[in-house]
Amino acid sequence: MLKHIDEFLRYLEVEVDASPHTLRAYRKDLEGFAAFSENREPQEVDLYDIRGYIADQTSKGLNKNTINRRFATICAFFKYLYAEGIIEINPARLVSAPKSSRPLPQFFTESEVRQLIENASGQGFSIIRDRAILELLYCSGLRVSELVGADVEDVGVRESLIRVHGKGKKERIVPIGSHAISAIKSYLIERLILIKKLNAGQTNALFLNRRGGRLTDRSVHRIVVKFAKLIGIEGNRGPHTLRHTFATHLLENGAGLMTILELLGHTSLSTTQKYTHLNIEHLIDVYDKSHPLAAMKVET
Repeated sequence: MLKHIDEFLRYLEVEVDASPHTLRAYRKDLEGFAAFSENREPQEVDLYDIRGYIADQTSKGLNKNTINRRFATICAFFKYLYAEGIIEINPARLVSAPKSSRPLPQFFTESEVRQLIENASGQGFSIIRDRAILELLYCSGLRVSELVGADVEDVGVRESLIRVHGKGKKERIVPIGSHAISAIKSYLIERLILIKKLNAGQTNALFLNRRGGRLTDRSVHRIVVKFAKLIGIEGNRGPHTLRHTFATHLLENGAGLMTILELLGHTSLSTTQKYTHLNIEHLIDVYDKSHPLAAMKVET
């Protein structure tokens, strides 16, 4: 089976342009299944082998999302084998995957966001940069990969816009609020001072570390977690929490799902709809205050 796994991964790399991260994940999942199946040829694998593998993963205490991801990898593999004529029957089509459990995303309240950003106050390159990062993440809902991948020329300070390079190399234009624009302007001055001080030469990256290199995803995650802890919020509240917060606050203040979908760069409305379940109490409160019959007493 390992030979066919190599061929499948080569197909994904060349024909589908899959990322190195995706290829590594697929290889790990498929080699795990191959080991469970004692590396038999694909033609010898049936639906009971796949069901047995799912049961084995469940017995090891893995969550349903992880099992579902591994099952999806197996399905893609056998679909490829069937399309290539290597197998006559696709056994994966006869197996149902466990339903995914989707925990609701965490988010900051409006008060917590204000405190988070206000704590990033002071003088010096790092603190001014960190405030610009927090402001931009909250006002635009960028993914952390989009933020660290941004270049200076992607920001239109006068237009209050940023050009974002999202998933699948798709570009979108996202508006930037006045607070974030002000923070970015201050940061750009500090950025220029740092570059001159380091004699670093030409660099396009918007957000830099103190050595003049492009900031990494992990560094931005540490920044957000640090400021969250300063206001007493423990746990893994990183950049993605600010992205969820951006979407949640837009929804709470009347933005439509299609607008939020465009701003976040989602390709499916079902992905955006999870935010409608985040704060049901708020939605009920809005309904009670807004609907003309909501507060009307019924006479009996």
